Amino acid sequence: MNRLILVSNRLPFALERVGSGPWIVTSSVGGLVRAIEPVLRERAGTWIGWIGMAGDIPQAPLADASRNAGYQVIPVALSEAERDEFYYGYSNEVIWPLFHDLQNFCNFEPAFWQTYKAVNQRYAETIAQHCERDDFIWVHDYHLMYVAQALRERGVSAALTFFLHIPFPAYDIFAKLPQQQRLLRALLQFDLLGFQTRRDLRNFLQCVRRVLPDAAVHTIAGLHLIRVEKREVRVGSFPIGIDFESFEKGAASQEVAQRAEQLRAAFPGCQLVLGVDRLDYSKGIPERLRAFRDGLERYEELRGRVVLIQNVVPSRVEIPRYHEFKDRIDRLVGDINGRFSTDTWLPVHYRFRRLDRDDLLAHYRACEIALVTPLKDGMNLVAKEYCACRIDKSGVLILSEFAGAAEQLKRSALLVNPYDVEQVADTILKAFRMSKAQRSMRMKRMRQLISNENVFSWVNSFFAAASRSPSDSAQNPR
Repeated sequence: MNRLILVSNRLPFALERVGSGPWIVTSSVGGLVRAIEPVLRERAGTWIGWIGMAGDIPQAPLADASRNAGYQVIPVALSEAERDEFYYGYSNEVIWPLFHDLQNFCNFEPAFWQTYKAVNQRYAETIAQHCERDDFIWVHDYHLMYVAQALRERGVSAALTFFLHIPFPAYDIFAKLPQQQRLLRALLQFDLLGFQTRRDLRNFLQCVRRVLPDAAVHTIAGLHLIRVEKREVRVGSFPIGIDFESFEKGAASQEVAQRAEQLRAAFPGCQLVLGVDRLDYSKGIPERLRAFRDGLERYEELRGRVVLIQNVVPSRVEIPRYHEFKDRIDRLVGDINGRFSTDTWLPVHYRFRRLDRDDLLAHYRACEIALVTPLKDGMNLVAKEYCACRIDKSGVLILSEFAGAAEQLKRSALLVNPYDVEQVADTILKAFRMSKAQRSMRMKRMRQLISNENVFSWVNSFFAAASRSPSDSAQNPR
């Protein structure tokens, strides 16, 4: 590979200002940024994305951010109408719910698709202006699935690759999308498509076979090859990891240790159960609360001896459905605490705010049980972060079988169906009763796996697949 051009919906930082005050640049500390930035600097790369605000782009703070980053930063501007119809509309009221098997939440407004295409074309125009023939272009996630189509129409012949961070649905769900054929053909304009899990990969290939009869799928060592319209497209699964060492080191810091100890001291005699989620209906928060309530109803030994710390991070508050969803969570928390609390014990401690990094790591260290129970998730890195921070090699992970992380962690996590309230309640009791030896054995296995399959190995495996010759080891079509 030569120069790397990374394209995502958002740049690796956000711009904020209060009133007419100065612009404040807030950098992302996510694992993807940490893994990709050294590659961008090494290859004199470029990051293209939206700054997260509608309207004109302030140039001075962006120029400062680009200099500090060590690579070029190219912003894409969106008007308020484009933000509403591209981001809140097609991306998050069509693709997001549909790809999470929640089609009843979809709003198939035709105008959303037109704006989605238009914004993807603007991204493509920006990429075309800044790329060269030998560049390696890596596009990320569901907001930008039409970009390759728009780039090919502009004659761009550079290597185009794509990674989907969210799940890909089975055919009977995907078939409900009005633009199903157009979206699949747009995705097949990339040279390499990456998915989180083998299940997502199987779902995608099933959709290609059912929707595009002219496409032929071949098996390849470690990858699949799709031949369509005289093109060859490689497709594979690449489960994303975390920066294990960074989380482990942070959890071991004195500041985090002190905060974790304070948190434990606030609930003497109780095992702490942790839920950390962005406000979203795919995360299964109401179902989790109902399961916790069911456990308290049926198992007296849990009363007064477990506390659920549920932290919800505000997200997409501009969408009315999310307001309604938050109200539902509020009512469930009120019901549980109203029915079961005593003078000395409150069963659910609920906060609607973002935790800073040290607070998050302290919660991971302090809580003996983690409840990670999304209705569906591409990967869910909270599960992996929790394990990385259990530096005492203890703790129990209760994990939804519909989270992508379950494919890797199924031997050692306690897998549950988040829709089965009684099963989740029973599993909370099992985790509560689990011996220290069992907890340690399971956690050691998960930590070893997560350490080995970290975010850096994920980047390397994707680049390795991209550098492979498209027709290597092609076998029989099926």
